[in-house]
Amino acid sequence: MRIYTKTGDQGETSLYAGGRVKKCAPRVEAYGTLDEANAAIGLALAHMPGDPELMVMRHALGKVQRDLFCAGAMLASTAEQLPKWHLVEADVTALEQGIDRMEEVLSALTTFILPGGHPAGAGLHVARTVVRRAERLVVNLPDHGEKVDAIVLIYLNRLSDYLFVAARHANHWLGRAKPTLAI
Repeated sequence: MRIYTKTGDQGETSLYAGGRVKKCAPRVEAYGTLDEANAAIGLALAHMPGDPELMVMRHALGKVQRDLFCAGAMLASTAEQLPKWHLVEADVTALEQGIDRMEEVLSALTTFILPGGHPAGAGLHVARTVVRRAERLVVNLPDHGEKVDAIVLIYLNRLSDYLFVAARHANHWLGRAKPTLAI
């Protein structure tokens, strides 16, 4: 099978359940941004050492990457057609539980922190900002006449929180806690 199909040469792409839209359509912009977030998580994982303390996070981030494919499939589908792969409430709960576990070992946050630290932590900060952008795009979809399953927005909101805490957690365990910014 060839990777190139030539079906997008005129600036259109196919949706999950059929139909074609422009590649600049708001829903394509939204699920394309999820793909960008997924790649940023992959880059952070590529920089993350195999420390036993970080193995739980590595596993959880792998699940997040799969969840982002599910969210993308949902955005590439009409609201009436739920794709075979889709998010469920348990996916949101898993993020919340992960946040709670990581926060148990982190000091309370009393100031803003500057993104960065170890390349793995910095990559998670980048992923967080990309997820926030995706969230803004998804929020805007109804203004363009697009229906969105509420679980997608809830998941993205929780995921950006998860990635923020994961970046702090990675930097903590790798000895690269970021400086704070008191304003």
